[in-house]
Amino acid sequence: MKKPLSTLEQYFQFDAVVIHSLDMCLYQASVRVDGQDIWVANEQGQLLKTNSLIAMQKHLANLNTKQYLLRQQSAYDEMVGGPLKVDNTLEVPIGDSKLY
Repeated sequence: MKKPLSTLEQYFQFDAVVIHSLDMCLYQASVRVDGQDIWVANEQGQLLKTNSLIAMQKHLANLNTKQYLLRQQSAYDEMVGGPLKVDNTLEVPIGDSKLY
């Protein structure tokens, strides 16, 4: 499920805002409400994407949340003939340094 950022800014408080690090310079975001993740979209309905963590934090600055998390999954553990892939999700709390 995805919702526009302007709609999400009207909610009271989220359990967490999760910034997904997809590639070296590609970030998307979701918000966690009652254990469910809702993807953040722009006004045209496309998933919100930025090329820096600071730019994403700037977009999400008006969201009321208990915590910010940075999530990354690595594809580098996949090798031909290697063991089955296990979940290697790294999720760390981050603060908003307001560098924007």
